[in-house]
Amino acid sequence: MIALSDFAKRRRCSLAELNLRLGALVLALLLSVWIGAAVAAPPITCSILVFHRFGPVAADSMTTRTTVMEQQILALRAHGYRLVTLAALIGTLQGRVPPEASLVAITVDDGHRSVYTDLYPLIGRLGVPVTLFIYPSAIGNARYALDWAQLRTLAASPGIEIGSHTYWHPDFRREHQGLAPAAYAALAALQLARPREVLHAKLGVSAPVLAWPYGISDEQLRRQARASGYTAALALGNRNASAGDDLYALPRHLITDAVGVRGLLGRLATGPACVP
Repeated sequence: MIALSDFAKRRRCSLAELNLRLGALVLALLLSVWIGAAVAAPPITCSILVFHRFGPVAADSMTTRTTVMEQQILALRAHGYRLVTLAALIGTLQGRVPPEASLVAITVDDGHRSVYTDLYPLIGRLGVPVTLFIYPSAIGNARYALDWAQLRTLAASPGIEIGSHTYWHPDFRREHQGLAPAAYAALAALQLARPREVLHAKLGVSAPVLAWPYGISDEQLRRQARASGYTAALALGNRNASAGDDLYALPRHLITDAVGVRGLLGRLATGPACVP
């Protein structure tokens, strides 16, 4: 027969062993939750990039070497980013298309002639969609700018969208300071309406999206852009876009040659998510 004292000892040992096992189980569960959180998939992001000029060498701070841009494009694809049209990315922000991967849209401001001579062959070879933001007063007039024949070729190419960059690229902050309210509103109306009229007449495009010169806008300008029929407008900000952003001041990452590949990937990895 087992003595009562032996039975009590064995019971105490069994309870202690059970407590240890329960403690180990709880610890394992906590560790699995912590590890799961640590290795959770990064958020799906929507990033809009803006470039300006291109060439074999970085002749100035706003020129990106085409070799660098090619490396950036290949790195984005290797890291799982999907390069899409700006229209597709904006549609995702509006909830029309659920994102399956992080999206990147490339935009190019100003209509510099290097878009045709240097960028166009690159994006054609790599199959990359691009949106060109044009201020028509420069086309065919400024020495640095595209001519209408070049822009017409670009606009007719698959994957290339055309947007408005106002008519002559004003500094709206300076204009607001120097003009009476009525004159400022009239200037804004001209800068918003005229480029779409010219681009439609010359290229047959509607140019539904606007890029603010220097990324500058205010509440009045954004109201006027909406009333003028633009579906969205882009600013700067060097951060990713999200569904919570003002659709008429969507942030873009300003990309220059100095940003490189690591700098670009580092910026895009910071979030926030496209949609909640």
